[in-house]
Amino acid sequence: MEIKLRFGTENKLERPKSNDNWGEMVEKGTISPAKAINLIRHYSKQVTHPPISQPEEAEKQKLDEILKELDDLIGLTEIKDLVKEIVAYVEIQKIRAKERLATEPTVLHMIFRGNPGTGKTTVARIIGKLFKELGVLQKGHLVEVERADLVGEYIGHTAQKTREQVKRAMGGILFIDEAYSLARGGEKDFGKETIDVLVKAMEDHKNNLILILAGYKEEMDWFLRTNPGLRSRFPIHLDFPDYTIPELMAIAHLMLERRQYKLSPEAETELEKILRKEAIFGHEHSGNARLVRNIIEKAIRRQAVRLVQEEKLTRQELMSINLEDIQGALGNG
Repeated sequence: MEIKLRFGTENKLERPKSNDNWGEMVEKGTISPAKAINLIRHYSKQVTHPPISQPEEAEKQKLDEILKELDDLIGLTEIKDLVKEIVAYVEIQKIRAKERLATEPTVLHMIFRGNPGTGKTTVARIIGKLFKELGVLQKGHLVEVERADLVGEYIGHTAQKTREQVKRAMGGILFIDEAYSLARGGEKDFGKETIDVLVKAMEDHKNNLILILAGYKEEMDWFLRTNPGLRSRFPIHLDFPDYTIPELMAIAHLMLERRQYKLSPEAETELEKILRKEAIFGHEHSGNARLVRNIIEKAIRRQAVRLVQEEKLTRQELMSINLEDIQGALGNG
């Protein structure tokens, strides 16, 4: 069963008589986890608990900074909401434990489904940092691997390679891209051995390792059907949609702004035309932020080639990406 973590609407509520009631209200869906956390913190300051210590305040500030990093990503509205719900869920479980209420096992292995360039790796990296601050993971780092990093060429080699990657990821997240490729070789393929080792690692290190399997939506759905036992081990499924044209343009502007460049009006029109054409006629897996990044990086190089022979350059000329730079980025760059 996939966790949706939707806890109902937030009504105007009076303060319960004790903190025990907050957990009950979350379970009944009368209040969201995020709202409960905020209210508990609010009333805790007013009543019996001592002021927040400096270490706790620093941890909260760090958590807020990471959540802002998530918020600053272009698009991904539903993904952001679900990640925040997962964070709230983890916090509520910690609060319930302090109040000596029953808690649910915090199983946080995930399936990421979506095309390349839709932000899967970026979100996974942010999740790792969030879970470190929440105390779920010791390190919170991300180890990104694919089939070649896990599957060996002879009997016994695969288990060794997979265990090495698991060891690297301990205390953090093991992110397996194109995870469906582990099941494509059939029963005799060594990929099945990798899956067996991973399943064992999930059990042995459930308190200090999170596994994220990522790939195209259709292929990941097929992968989970080939091994029904896997689906129950991954309670959180996140679907990453393709970016819209306005979102891709916003990503382009953000990339350029961080590098202190900007598009001329003609270059902006040309870039949007290219993105719209790619969305209609391009390969379904070739677009998104990866395409934008490639075009922008090539355009910056083309601009450098255009300007390098000039004796005097103004600040405006150094910052401006022109029409010819964008057009040149479509070549070999």
